[in-house]
Amino acid sequence: MGARENLRAHFLQNIGRTMDSNELREIAGGITEWARRVRELRTEEGFQILTHNDRDDLKPGQYLLLDPAPKPAFERAISKETRAFVLDRNGFTCQMCGAVAGEPHPEDPTRRTRLHLGHIIDKSLGGTDDASNLRAVCSVCNEGASNITLQRPTAHKLLVQIRRAPGNDQLEVLKWLITKFPKQAAGLAKPAKAARKPKSQ
Repeated sequence: MGARENLRAHFLQNIGRTMDSNELREIAGGITEWARRVRELRTEEGFQILTHNDRDDLKPGQYLLLDPAPKPAFERAISKETRAFVLDRNGFTCQMCGAVAGEPHPEDPTRRTRLHLGHIIDKSLGGTDDASNLRAVCSVCNEGASNITLQRPTAHKLLVQIRRAPGNDQLEVLKWLITKFPKQAAGLAKPAKAARKPKSQ
């Protein structure tokens, strides 16, 4: 079996168990592109593999699959022509760290820089696969290991966007936050329940 098939089988055999990058790299046969295979399981096959971006109790480099049933995944809608155009427009250079395709990566000289296409506005936020919403991003930045140049939104900006969103979208944000911060959410819920108790007469 290939690396992707091995990783899929391993995740399904270890539902609910947290695994780290060293374990998954070994399962994938030690290939440097193991993280890309994991992303393909998420984006192409729909497996809800959780990382520290999804759960507060997961550390960077840890992965967790809780549900063996995949959800509908995004289709590969980016054509070869669009990919070639974006890479050429960006000078075959990562737009986050400046690494050049084919050269040793500045963050990890043992790896040659490999470029992917990343969305400027994420598809989950309404971004499209149009070339104007795409940029060249290297494997290291794509894995989240070198996001030093990424401007993260402030809490104020996020709250403004959430307040402007429809109620259903606000509820989706709430569900995601409760999933990522289960202990904190439980702690906030207890005082609210206590406050609703009727006073004894």
